[in-house]
Parts: sequence; C-alpha cells; structure tokens
Amino acid sequence: MTDDQINAAIAEVCGRRRNPNGGWYPDNGFKVGTQGIPNYCADLNAMHQAEWSLPDDQLWRMARNIECNDEQWYFRATARQRAEAFLRTLGKWEDAG
Repeated sequence: MTDDQINAAIAEVCGRRRNPNGGWYPDNGFKVGTQGIPNYCADLNAMHQAEWSLPDDQLWRMARNIECNDEQWYFRATARQRAEAFLRTLGKWEDAG
C-alpha cells in the first residue's frame, strides 16, 4: 500500500468519511466542508491517536505485528511501521500486486 492509501484506510477506521467533492469531511461530525487527514505514516502523534481506537487485545496484536529489527521493537517503531501493523491487525492491509 502507498502512504496515501494507508492514511486513507486508517482515517476511515478512525471514523473519518470521504467528501464526494474530494477530500474528507471535517472530524467535527458535520458533513460540510473539506479537511485533510493526518499523515499517519509520518506522524507518531497521529498514530498514537489511532492506536487509542483499539481495544487492549487488538493493541497487543498490533504490537506483535510490528516488524522491527530491535529487541525494543514497539517503542522504537516508526510511524510507518505502526501504521502497517495497525492495518494488518484489523485485516485492512492490502498487499501490492
């Protein structure tokens, strides 16, 4: 998946909805206007907010899905690694091809 596809998938999981005119509805609950979505692939703070949407059992599965070559894998994972693990945990990851 590309970063844009990942960001869109996470935004949808977190409750954001696409605006038919392009872009995304604001996250204030109103379907008026257009707003961008967070860059989950590059922003650890955005991923932290997304991770709060997971119940504990899924959060533990997500932590195990992080591919990182370090014994402290979860704590040192990049935003991109967390984003991929997040979508894999929820069955939303799509392999290229």
